Amino acid sequence: MEESLGSLELFVLPVGKLASWTAAAAMIFGGMLPYIPQYRDIKRTQNAEGFSIYVCLVLLVANILRILFWFGRYFEPPLLLQSIIMIITMLVMLKLCTAVRMTNELTTRRRAFSDSNDEEIKTSRKFFLDFDLQYFWLWSRFIDYIQCVLTFTVVAAYITYLLIDSSLFVETLGFFAVFTEAMLGTPQLYRNYENKSTEGMRALQENQ
Repeated sequence: MEESLGSLELFVLPVGKLASWTAAAAMIFGGMLPYIPQYRDIKRTQNAEGFSIYVCLVLLVANILRILFWFGRYFEPPLLLQSIIMIITMLVMLKLCTAVRMTNELTTRRRAFSDSNDEEIKTSRKFFLDFDLQYFWLWSRFIDYIQCVLTFTVVAAYITYLLIDSSLFVETLGFFAVFTEAMLGTPQLYRNYENKSTEGMRALQENQ
């Protein structure tokens, strides 16, 4: 009887560990999976009109705040890794969308202004360092988005460093992280309203 119980324990323990690792992996990578088909669709069609890049903004802000919240109140490591993976995923999506959008815009301008040279076409580009709110998060280069994300991260990290001992600040930080992520659907819904189409909702629906 004791030998049977011992054999059962030897079987149950590895299965339990496997289940735990599987759940952790699903938690870490589950958030990014819906964006894989979205990425492939954009790359295949060379059209990013159906996907709102403000979704990337919302998730970048939410996950950066969540990581900073971790320094004030530790939570499970898989959730921390999930935030890091999501930040990388959103940057990859931004890089693709920016490249596709700029390629399409240049192609359209060259067709519309066949007599214009490249210098005239390039003058309409927008940059982060222009500090023009009208074109916020609509910049022409991927590096501009990196600059914005780094600026936000450094400022938020410095404020967190100064106020990390305040439980009120830490809880407020956590609240804004959750609240920002809860607003995830808003940018895509607005984009779909503008386009009069539900294209681009795939990743959003699967991510809920």
